[in-house]
Amino acid sequence: MAVLFFLFLYLSLSSVNFLQVFSAGIITKVAENPLSARASVIRYWKAHVSGSLSPPPFLLSKASPLNAMDLAKFTRIAAQNNLSSNLGSFCSSANLLCSLDNSKPGQDPNFALYSGKSFSRYGSSRIGGVGSFKNYSDGLNTAANSFNEYSGDSVAHTEEFKGYAKDVNVATDNFTNYGSGATSGSGDFTSYDGRVNVPNLGFILYDSDANSHKLSFSSYTGEANAGAEAFTSYGKNGNAVPSQFNSYSNDANNIRSDFTSYGVSGNAGNDSFKGYGDSGNTPHNNFKTYGVGADSGNDKFTSYLDGANSGDDTFQSYASNAHSGEVNFANYGKTFNPVNDTFKEYGRGSFGDPTIGFKTYGSNPNFKDYHKKGVTFSEYTAGGISPASSPASSATLRWVEPGKFFRESMLKEGSVMVMPDLRDKMPKRSFLPRPISTKLPFSSSSLPELMQIFHAEENSSMGRVLATAMAECERAPSRGETKLCVGAIEDMIDFSSSILGRNIEPKTTETVRGSNQKIVIGKVRGINGGQVTKSVSCHQSLYPYLLYYCHSVPQVRVYEAEILEVRSRAKINRGVAICHIDTSAWGPGHGAFVALGSGPGQIEVCHWIFENDMTWTIAN
Repeated sequence: MAVLFFLFLYLSLSSVNFLQVFSAGIITKVAENPLSARASVIRYWKAHVSGSLSPPPFLLSKASPLNAMDLAKFTRIAAQNNLSSNLGSFCSSANLLCSLDNSKPGQDPNFALYSGKSFSRYGSSRIGGVGSFKNYSDGLNTAANSFNEYSGDSVAHTEEFKGYAKDVNVATDNFTNYGSGATSGSGDFTSYDGRVNVPNLGFILYDSDANSHKLSFSSYTGEANAGAEAFTSYGKNGNAVPSQFNSYSNDANNIRSDFTSYGVSGNAGNDSFKGYGDSGNTPHNNFKTYGVGADSGNDKFTSYLDGANSGDDTFQSYASNAHSGEVNFANYGKTFNPVNDTFKEYGRGSFGDPTIGFKTYGSNPNFKDYHKKGVTFSEYTAGGISPASSPASSATLRWVEPGKFFRESMLKEGSVMVMPDLRDKMPKRSFLPRPISTKLPFSSSSLPELMQIFHAEENSSMGRVLATAMAECERAPSRGETKLCVGAIEDMIDFSSSILGRNIEPKTTETVRGSNQKIVIGKVRGINGGQVTKSVSCHQSLYPYLLYYCHSVPQVRVYEAEILEVRSRAKINRGVAICHIDTSAWGPGHGAFVALGSGPGQIEVCHWIFENDMTWTIAN
């Protein structure tokens, strides 16, 4: 009762003060309600961060918008484990991302810069022609597209997906009966789902019973984060169906690919996986009953998983009972860290002298009951590759965004360089107040409870978002790394101060001005005198509330630099850059080495701190 009286009294006084200031014609900022979530963060900062610095505006802008009354209400509801019944009002009041609903189908025939539509039976039975999806769904959140029976029974029909769903969050695409029974023609997926968070792609009965229908996946899900691709009954009963996966899932993080009944009973299929999963982080690939009963199939895995980090691959009943098939694994699995590969019943029951070659095959394989005749192991490697190895030759062909990585020597006044796209592609959300975040489960073991709280159904986009965040946050740290996922500003302060001490401050690039254009470096200031130091970098993860993956970064130099317009030399931005002095633990196929032309431990690598990311340093 006393608490309620105090709350009422304070709110009443605050209202009086506001009215008095307003009636006097003076414009001032009203005092922060001491019981709000934001005020709690300010008090915590003052109590746990030494020095005279105040919390920077960019950090406070991420604090929960909950006012005193809502904070008290939802804290009580969370303590009662009843947030699920109040999810709508909670998400709206706390500025959370709780809905990933699919867009409704539309009829607009214009496919340029197009999104969220259903293309059922599009191009079916069509003769000739081209269907082009250019820059389709680019830069959107939760793009959902359905291509059911697309190009079914068509003749010489060409489908082009260029720049499809680039920079999208939670892309959900379904290609059901795509190209079934098609004759000739081609399907081209170029730069499909690049840099997507949690892609969910389903190719069901894709190209089944097709005849000479060529499929090409170039730069497919490159640099994507988590997600799953399923190719079910892909190319089943197909005749001379060539499939090319070029640069598939390169630099991707935790991508799972399932090829189930792929090429079953196909005739003279020609499948090529080139640069598949290069430099990926813990990729999971499952080839189940791949090529079973196929006749004269030809499969090539070139530079497959080159420079990847961990992961596991399963080839179950791969090419079993096949006739005169040829399978070639060249430079397969030359990973940075061990990969667990299982070949179960590989080539079992095959006849007609199948040819299976493993050339310079990497570490940790398990061959269970494979076809002894016709299987050749050449230059088999027991221990993967050395971190000091030079980048894979296939990696040098990959595209890396200009300006994404640069050398420390570029950070000097007068240097002209390209600024990458600094814009934050994540949906807007806020941190949770700590009294609420501590009452929510946060572990893979409690995933069912989390899915119930956020109304996430099995195999839904939200379910994958939750599972992906758990997997990333629970991943074992890399060598020398200390890491923690934080969902409250107080937790971020605690983690950063545990690494750097209490005299700390967060820094980020001021705006996104200068993105995707040439800029000039103005005055440069080295943090802590430009000395080698350590920092804590925090990057956003996709989650219902604002969640940051924070990790310690040893042996770095941090700089603040004026960003100038090229012609006028006017200041347009203030950038924060971090230079990693020790890159010896990085993978040889890392994008930095592709862009700068070197290898692990041989050079330092710098990059800008992008919008809404931040790095914590010892305050000057």
